[in-house]
Amino acid sequence: MSLEPQLIIELAALGLATGFLAGLLGIGGGMMMVPFITIILSARSVGPDLAVKMAIATSMATIIFTSISSVRAHHKRGAVRWELVKGLAPGIVLGGAVASAGVFAMLKGSSLALFFALFVSFSATQMFLDKKPAPTRQVPGPLGLMGAGGVIGFLSGLVGAGGGFISVPFMTWCNVAIHNAVATSAALGLPIALANVAGYVISGQTVQDLPPHSFGYIWLPALIVIASCSVLTAPLGARAAHKLPVKQLKRVFASILYLLAAYMLYKAVA
Repeated sequence: MSLEPQLIIELAALGLATGFLAGLLGIGGGMMMVPFITIILSARSVGPDLAVKMAIATSMATIIFTSISSVRAHHKRGAVRWELVKGLAPGIVLGGAVASAGVFAMLKGSSLALFFALFVSFSATQMFLDKKPAPTRQVPGPLGLMGAGGVIGFLSGLVGAGGGFISVPFMTWCNVAIHNAVATSAALGLPIALANVAGYVISGQTVQDLPPHSFGYIWLPALIVIASCSVLTAPLGARAAHKLPVKQLKRVFASILYLLAAYMLYKAVA
């Protein structure tokens, strides 16, 4: 599989778009990346089962770079709640390792595609409804945060997303201000990505028929091009988050997510 100009353009456009969304909405971009990388790999004769798995793993790997770029912009504004990052990170690393090094390799690509479609649909609905938490809810103690982190890390590992679709609703449910939740979610993307990427590399070592330039389940050409472009637009998205009507933007983005979920559902049952 050569790196022809059309492939580079496709991956660059995906990187620019997902980087901006990572900064704007506090997501790692995986919800958009996974369907599009699946399409790109499928068009290049990678089997459907392997294409879904590689898309999930590669999407997660790019989050390492978008998280670093996005969180720097949020940190400059003093928006990151670092005490929440410290409380959630241990559970995230444990949950991510269990998902990526164990469960991920055992599940079929069609099962992962179905889970991704359901998860994205649920996330899009939550985003569209924009429910407000009860004013009495508070952030849980250390054990509660560790448990929540475990769930976030595990689910992120199965769908190749940075956890923003779980961590942002969780934090706002605990009455963390939305801008703080988005910024803190961006910071959580790094431990989520590191834990899961290690698992994808280990569990993918024995897989047959991987395309050229693969490192375990991770497709390096997509990682390099998408990450290089996404770090350019993530700070722009973070700046825009403090100026644009995020509630309306979330509803537009939720509508797009329904379409992407429908595509992954088609891949699951086809």
